[in-house]
Amino acid sequence: MASPRRGAGRLWANVTLIVVGAVFTLPLAWVVLASIDSAASYQVKLPTQPTFDNFTAVLTPSLTLIPLLNSLLLSTGAGVVTVVLSVLAAYPLSRYRSRLNGPFLYGILFASCLPITAIMVPVYSLFVQLRLINQPWAVALFLAASSLPMALWMTKNFMDSVPTSLEEAAWVDGASAMKALATIVVPLMRPALSVVFVFVFLQAWGNFFVPFVLLYSPEWQPAAVSIYSFFGQYGTVAYGRLAAYSLLYSVPVLGLYLLVTRGLGGTFALSGAVKG
Repeated sequence: MASPRRGAGRLWANVTLIVVGAVFTLPLAWVVLASIDSAASYQVKLPTQPTFDNFTAVLTPSLTLIPLLNSLLLSTGAGVVTVVLSVLAAYPLSRYRSRLNGPFLYGILFASCLPITAIMVPVYSLFVQLRLINQPWAVALFLAASSLPMALWMTKNFMDSVPTSLEEAAWVDGASAMKALATIVVPLMRPALSVVFVFVFLQAWGNFFVPFVLLYSPEWQPAAVSIYSFFGQYGTVAYGRLAAYSLLYSVPVLGLYLLVTRGLGGTFALSGAVKG
């Protein structure tokens, strides 16, 4: 029989979970309800006359389709570059012991703690001098560089769990270190690398400040910058269109989550790879 003290603890735990769930559910409910409300406001309410006019208004090439495509290209490019560089950098850090490994890792960890706003002035000056302003590929490289420190830490920790005996067997067969990395380590790390890619993709997808500063042409601006157009002057906000645009903005991210979780799984497939 449960003690009264334990029963009271469970009650308060359930109440806390309900409150936390409501905090996360109310904004989502507002987005869904406001997107189909012709007279949407900042309040959460059921629409009196549900309509899809908000979606029709925002589904235009210049407002939604092109910015979403730009976001997809920037985020995918940054994710691919970061994953490739993090694998190449994490391999020697994971496999070769050195007294410099620790200071190097802590140094890049400190670099990742710097806020992006603190370095945007010199970055903007550098982009101007190199004539890289309004160049999407250059912005993708900068987004990859800003995500690389944390991605390197994650990749190195994942790579430490891959047994070195598998690579040693490949070396005995005549494989080089790079071939062992490409044919042994990387295939076993696909679930982990997918986590790193999703991490970088989400950071680049939701980044507003960097594209806003470095990309001034509307045809190259991503959706994170295009969403700013729903905030008008003098505090006016198109709530219904903003909610509809937010739902469309989240579709690629949800699709990526489904693709990663169903296609790759969540754990390393190392069972049976090493015989004890």
